[in-house]
Amino acid sequence: MSLFALMNAGAGTPMWLIRLAALVSNVLPAIMVLAMASLALIRPERRRTLWVALVSLLITWIAINLFRTWLPMPRPASLDVGIQWLSHGDRGSFPSLHASGAFAVAMALLFERRDRYAFLFVLAATVIAWSRVFLGLHFPTDVAAGAVFGSLAALGVHRLATYSRRSTPVKPTVSRPAP
Repeated sequence: MSLFALMNAGAGTPMWLIRLAALVSNVLPAIMVLAMASLALIRPERRRTLWVALVSLLITWIAINLFRTWLPMPRPASLDVGIQWLSHGDRGSFPSLHASGAFAVAMALLFERRDRYAFLFVLAATVIAWSRVFLGLHFPTDVAAGAVFGSLAALGVHRLATYSRRSTPVKPTVSRPAP
């Protein structure tokens, strides 16, 4: 039996679990970004992390949409595989934009600040990726590729931000003797 068949919600799946997965899939990505922004407002030392996450998300969104235009891959329902629990357009499915965006934000936080929030964000991204397969919107390879791509985008932006911070010249301070 395929991994997709094991993960996709079947006809006997309780409706509350399907609704929960739909809520996770539709709402949790926005909550992640709002939580990151809230952290940056409350704790100003987190502003760089917010910018790294947002740039990683933007790069991911652009790249995934370009890739899907160039090489559209069908969703499971288009191939009459499994049950699709949410209506979805005919856009390509590989890689998953939800998974790639969630992992771009989560991994940006992890690369910038290895703390309890980072691990919660990685857990949230994992649950989002699971929900997309559970709801029949993606194959496991779609979300795995999205997770890898989002993580690589976050790593690239993190390294670029770290490199640019190191290479920025510091203005020397001129001390004047006291009169």
